[in-house]
Amino acid sequence: MKKFLGVLADHSSTILGTVAVLVIASLFIGMVTTMINGNANKVRFEDYDLYSIIAPSEANGNIGDHVKGSADAPVLVFEYADYQCPGCASMNTKVNKAIEALGGKLAVVYRSFLLSYHQNGTAAASAAEAAGLQGYWKQYADALFSYQSEWEYLSASERTNYFKEYFIEVTNGKGNVEKFLSDMASNEVSKKISFDMGLGRRIDVSGTPAFYVDGQLISWGGAGSLTINGEVISWDSSRGSESDFVQLMTDIVNAKLKNSK
Repeated sequence: MKKFLGVLADHSSTILGTVAVLVIASLFIGMVTTMINGNANKVRFEDYDLYSIIAPSEANGNIGDHVKGSADAPVLVFEYADYQCPGCASMNTKVNKAIEALGGKLAVVYRSFLLSYHQNGTAAASAAEAAGLQGYWKQYADALFSYQSEWEYLSASERTNYFKEYFIEVTNGKGNVEKFLSDMASNEVSKKISFDMGLGRRIDVSGTPAFYVDGQLISWGGAGSLTINGEVISWDSSRGSESDFVQLMTDIVNAKLKNSK
């Protein structure tokens, strides 16, 4: 994969842009982490249906659930993931392929669940949310997973430059870079991440990626089963290929829709 390490002046020639990069790089981790932890204690997560698409509200920073596929799809799968998680990066291509293969019948609702030992996970989630505020969440999320090996262990200033370049790339240079950088450290973005994590904690998510259908966990990475409309669907994903995951999603969709007209 090409690394987007072009000269910053090509895309942001103003002094303000340079200052914004440096300020966010130096203050980002402590500020955003503090906001996330503070916001987590202010929401009654029991008031929310975890298995429906959650709309924007003050509780989630007016940033609703991110949906891959059509929000009107008859079958919803809920994914909790961390952008720095290698397994999540591997699954991302499988998720995209399953949605494509099932032609509008399946959508995947993505929620962030950060793992504490991922040094750049919070920054990456914040960058994805900031891109989403300009309408580029899916493209940016895909870029973060595709280029994960480039940014996962970078220092704060280095990763900010990479995240900025990814934003320029996915928006074809049409996005507002200064707004993107500012939004990364905004209270709205921290509320969204905190909200997602609160939902995950409510159902005891213990690792990523975690997929749920009708409240049942798909433990991809080993053997498992779930029951849909009385039909038991089993899998053994020890070698978990893309086609295996697509087949599992196809079986789930067929079981969910078997009695529909």
